[in-house]
Amino acid sequence: MTTTPDGRPVPPPHADERTTLESWLDFHRATLALKCADLADAQARTAAVPTSALTLLGLVQHLAEVERNWFQRILAGAQVPPVFPDSGPDGFALTADRTLADALTQWRAEVTRSRELAAARALDAPGTLSPQEAVHAGTSTISLRWILTHLIEEYARHNGHADLLREAVDGVTGA
Repeated sequence: MTTTPDGRPVPPPHADERTTLESWLDFHRATLALKCADLADAQARTAAVPTSALTLLGLVQHLAEVERNWFQRILAGAQVPPVFPDSGPDGFALTADRTLADALTQWRAEVTRSRELAAARALDAPGTLSPQEAVHAGTSTISLRWILTHLIEEYARHNGHADLLREAVDGVTGA
């Protein structure tokens, strides 16, 4: 497997659909981890824009919640509690005692579980949406293919936020 100079896996340019989707999702997961590398907890809690409370720690928490929701709840139908029940409905709120290392450990565990659940299913395998989510999708079920595509989009969008946050925290820029 080819990697970027910073160690992220490069998605193969010629692969089947599943490999392409999973590879791009893994690339974006690795990008989030890279944006959080070598930060002190205070830096991970820094909001870069005065009108926003968004932080790198909050993004990690949120994406752990996203992983759990789409793969465990929707795809697998599991009744699982929030990863960070004290961090608001989307996981962005910070608590005084949670460290970046703690959040990254939990996020990595969610990613591992997501990979396990996806590996056991075909791309057309359906997941069941909550009534609130079904309103937005216009249907009560969604395929693993759709979930993988959505997660690529979700990570790509939030990695753009992470780029700006990291630059504001310590000046580090780049992919």
